[in-house]
Amino acid sequence: MIKLRPNQEAAVDFIYAHDHSLVLAPVGAGKTAIAQTSIKEFLQTGIAKRFLVLAPKRVCTDVWSQEAVKWMPNVGIAVAVGSPGERLAAFVSGAQVVVMNYENIAWLCDDNPQLLKGFDGVVYDELTKLKNPSGKRFKSWFKRLPQFKITVGLTGSFTSNGLEDCFGQCKVVDQKLLGRAKGAFLQQYFHCIDREKSIYEPRESALKLVMERIRPAVFMIDNQTYKNTLPPLNIIEMYCDMADRKPYEKMKKDLAYEFPTAKIIAQNTAVVSNKLRQLASGFIYETTKTPNPNSPGKFITTQKTIWVSDHKFNLLAEIVEENQNAPTIIVYNFQEELAELLRRYPSAETIDRLNIVPRWNKGEVPMLLIHPKSAGHGLNLQFGGSKMIFVSQPWSQEEYEQTIGRLHRSGQEHAVYVYLLQTRNSIDMRVLASLGDKKELSNLALQELQTVKEIV
Repeated sequence: MIKLRPNQEAAVDFIYAHDHSLVLAPVGAGKTAIAQTSIKEFLQTGIAKRFLVLAPKRVCTDVWSQEAVKWMPNVGIAVAVGSPGERLAAFVSGAQVVVMNYENIAWLCDDNPQLLKGFDGVVYDELTKLKNPSGKRFKSWFKRLPQFKITVGLTGSFTSNGLEDCFGQCKVVDQKLLGRAKGAFLQQYFHCIDREKSIYEPRESALKLVMERIRPAVFMIDNQTYKNTLPPLNIIEMYCDMADRKPYEKMKKDLAYEFPTAKIIAQNTAVVSNKLRQLASGFIYETTKTPNPNSPGKFITTQKTIWVSDHKFNLLAEIVEENQNAPTIIVYNFQEELAELLRRYPSAETIDRLNIVPRWNKGEVPMLLIHPKSAGHGLNLQFGGSKMIFVSQPWSQEEYEQTIGRLHRSGQEHAVYVYLLQTRNSIDMRVLASLGDKKELSNLALQELQTVKEIV
């Protein structure tokens, strides 16, 4: 029989002892095993009768039902994903555990609240999906929350995009942690920099004070202790140069560039930032809008790609060849990057292909193409390879770490190599620096929690 590691056992004990709990653990630390074992304990002792699990869609379909065979074999589980009929069937099945993706919260809570009858426990697998208390999804869920006496939040990236993210996540676990009103939370721990744009900056010692306040409800698996059980993770920055920097520099300076076949104009700094990221990968989108003849007042948007350089893809080919075509995950952020990858590597497969996860893990897929948003939380890809190449990096530190965590997680037997393709003297370097800044904040938050734990 498979056994939990000591730190996982301790996490289960903590959850069982607290009606409302947060488990902070690094990517791949076995949060699903912890949650399923805890659910089994609650159900067997009669403390809870039925659990709803909210998780990213692919985690619902590819992780929870498969892992349940190992960690709660005698507990009925149904996956509420797919068409309305398939979701309905899962809820009326009588299964003690129903797993549903976050995107269907409004369907459940607003359109079919009667389906929630009998549920008294909830697990949030990847709690950051409910970090925005102003969002429709959050509001739909929160009005149904009082019926749940057991709430468990799981995440590895609690403050990945700022301390402000903590409020919403804590509120859906236990609103006593940081209060009911976000305005009061902001007033207490932040300075307002720009009221119109709702920009706030943490006050001095805010991080320490917030972590102290939530600490009684938090179990943390120490990041370094867990990582010491894994093979080495090697992050390698690979630099290359654009053949012609003129389009990039002109777009950066003037927010516009005229190509022989088109003139590209960026309307604001946000748009130019995206255009510069495209150019750093060797292309740029020309987007045009024309009036829709069938719908007055509406427009038809078309997008054409203009290529200026293949420097990144040539470097990628060199890395793949040097690694002797070993199974590799390639991470893209733009659809044109994906299109170019498929043109160069026709046998490559995307993460949405049928049975792709088991086929990858069996070594049947030589190159797997993934987008950070579609291959983040929960996917177990550690058995099929140990190499990953980012054609470009996402702005989100959470997506970046979660993507790497598909390979660098429990069960990986080889050193993991992650290559970051960087166009020299470009926005690529600013994106990478931004990820480092966000990582530093996340580490500081975990350090504060650890400090409080040691004091207690």
